[in-house]
Amino acid sequence: MTGFPPLQSCSSFASKVFVKLKQVLFSGSAKYWEQRYAYGGSSGQGSYGRLAEFKAEVINKFISERRVESVIEFGCGDGNQLRLAKYPAYVGLDVSEKAVALCKEKFHNDTSKKFFQYDPLLFDDTAKEHKADLALSLDVIYHLVEDEIYLTYLSHLFKSAKRYVIFYTSDRDEPGGFYEQHVRHRNITKNIAEWFPTWTLNQKIKNQYPPGQDFGETSFADFFIYEAS
Repeated sequence: MTGFPPLQSCSSFASKVFVKLKQVLFSGSAKYWEQRYAYGGSSGQGSYGRLAEFKAEVINKFISERRVESVIEFGCGDGNQLRLAKYPAYVGLDVSEKAVALCKEKFHNDTSKKFFQYDPLLFDDTAKEHKADLALSLDVIYHLVEDEIYLTYLSHLFKSAKRYVIFYTSDRDEPGGFYEQHVRHRNITKNIAEWFPTWTLNQKIKNQYPPGQDFGETSFADFFIYEAS
């Protein structure tokens, strides 16, 4: 990736070393998710129950109010979140071949939805085919532990959006726990302001179920809605 300033890692030296150690021990984001779905795993609790309902309510309302006609999602996962969506036209991308197969099976009778495997190295060759009013990234950013993958993902996401980009993620530079090798938090609002200045943060919507609230499913993610300037 050229044209971007060096990525700023976590604030302390110890945190930087910790992140590097996790990356050495981690097999990679794409491999992790392919194995997870292949072994019968799901997209996680964020795509089920009240968290899924909360996300669907926010996005469906936004699409209706802004008259969004097409949606592309980078990280469609197992498709459970998508069951609650009201999208006029939808393209779902995922690095996991198994996840794409699951979605195609679940929505095989729905002609408004299409699914493709996302290959970061080859995406630029087909970028013109993947354009939509709104690009979605739901519970994905903090799973992109590799700097190169993170930068490439953001670039492709904004390149595919005509009008809006919606993130549902954390917004801080911080490594996940040692046993959470697939988690690394990113300060996306700072990064986007520096690297994609033609996009403006239009709205932030706080998560209704933050950690520590009660004993139900919770999430450290919030909505960040960007609009093309």
